[in-house]
Amino acid sequence: MALIGITMVVMSLGVVTHVGTASLREKEQEYAVKEQNLEKTKAQEEARAAELEEYRIYVQTKQYVEKVAKEKLGLVNEDEILFKAGESR
Repeated sequence: MALIGITMVVMSLGVVTHVGTASLREKEQEYAVKEQNLEKTKAQEEARAAELEEYRIYVQTKQYVEKVAKEKLGLVNEDEILFKAGESR
């Protein structure tokens, strides 16, 4: 009777271990997918950071200042002539 009890305990431990291992494998696969998604997101954010750095450098140039002055403020350089379209009659 003791031998049957010991055998049942060992078998139940084997089943519990097998179920635990399967659960851990599923979690490992989920984490692998999450890791791939995070790596992809990281690469996108690094590319975005590089673009923002380029834009930050561009914003500090004279070319950008002139562009903003012309577009938003309507200013022109001293040597430029501004022609305005007349009204049609």
